[in-house]
Amino acid sequence: MDENIARVDPKLLDLLVCPLTKGRLSLDRERNELVSERGKLAYPIRDGIPIMLMSEARKLED
Repeated sequence: MDENIARVDPKLLDLLVCPLTKGRLSLDRERNELVSERGKLAYPIRDGIPIMLMSEARKLED
């Protein structure tokens, strides 16, 4: 398992929501991101810390 993801508290992942839609996020282990399907955004996880800023999010393709 990637060490960055291993350091993210699973309880924290359950509590986090997309800042745009307030919807649930799914973990993309391969890209090390939290994904908002409704918002079509992916938030990076850096050094085990989810970066929940829309300015840092990657837009997902349709």
